[in-house]
Amino acid sequence: MSAIWKSTSKGTSNNTYTGTMLSSWSRQQKLAMIAGFVILGILLGVSACSKQSSKPALVGASGPTQSAGAPAATTTTTPTTTIASTTPVAPPKKAHKKRPTVVTYSDANSGVSFVYPRKYELASGDKVQAQSADMGAAAMNFVQPGGVVVAAVALPAASYPGTDFASAFFNVNVNRSLSEQECSHFALVDKRKADGQAAAAEKVTIGSKDMEMTSDFSANAVRQAEAKYYHSYENGACYEFVLGLGTAGYGTADGVEPVDRAEVFKKLEKILASVKIQPVEQEHVAAKTVENGEPAK
Repeated sequence: MSAIWKSTSKGTSNNTYTGTMLSSWSRQQKLAMIAGFVILGILLGVSACSKQSSKPALVGASGPTQSAGAPAATTTTTPTTTIASTTPVAPPKKAHKKRPTVVTYSDANSGVSFVYPRKYELASGDKVQAQSADMGAAAMNFVQPGGVVVAAVALPAASYPGTDFASAFFNVNVNRSLSEQECSHFALVDKRKADGQAAAAEKVTIGSKDMEMTSDFSANAVRQAEAKYYHSYENGACYEFVLGLGTAGYGTADGVEPVDRAEVFKKLEKILASVKIQPVEQEHVAAKTVENGEPAK
C-alpha cells in the first residue's frame, strides 16, 4: 500500500510538474509573441517615418497632389526670341490739306487787291486785252483817255445751265490822268436825252468805300448786255470797277430760262466789296506808265 502510494504520489508529482512546466512555457510564448508584435510595430513605424522623410518637400500648389511614385515636375524657362517682321511698314499718309475756296489777287503797281472764288477765271495786264472778247470785258468809262487795264475776273461759262447766261465779269481799270472831280463823272451818255448829256451818277457805299456809280444796258434780238460802273479816287488816280453781265438765247431757243440777274450781280458785288487800295510809290507808277507806252504823269 505504501509502495503504491509512493508510486502514485510520485506520479502525481510528475504530472503536476509537467502541467506546471506547460503552463510556464505557454506564458513565455505569449510574452514572446507580444514582444515580437511590439518590435514589429516599432519597425513598421520607423520604416514609415523613413519613407515620409525620403519624399520631396511639396510646395503649396493649387493643382492636384502629385503621387509618390511620379517624378517631381521641373520648370524650364525658355528664352524668348523676338524676330523682326520682314513686312515693310507703309509710311504714314500725309494729311491732304484742302485748298481755300477763295484767292486773293494783289497788284503792287496799282495798289489794288481783292478776293475772288478760286473757280473763277483771272486775267491781268496784257492778258486781259487778249481775252477781253471771251470774258465779255466792257469798254472803259473815263471822261478822258489814259485808262489802263489792271485785272479781270470771269465766272465760268457753265455757272447757270439751262438759262440765257452767257458771261459775267469783274474788271479793274485805273486812269492817272484824271483829277478827283473828273473821276466823279463818266463818259457814258444818257441815251434817253437827245442832247447827249452824260449819264447821271449816284453816290454809293460798297464795303468801306464811297464811290460814284452809273449803269448801262444794251440789247438786240440775240444778245443783251448790262454793266455797272464804279469810280473811286485814291493815290492821285481814278480807279474804275466794272460789273458786267451778258445774256443770250432767251425767247429764241427752246428750254432756255432767264437767269436771275440780281443773283449774278450779287456775286460780282461781293468781289467789289473785298477791294482794298494801298498807297503806291511813285517809282512803281512811273515804271508801269512807261511800260504801257504812255508818258509818265
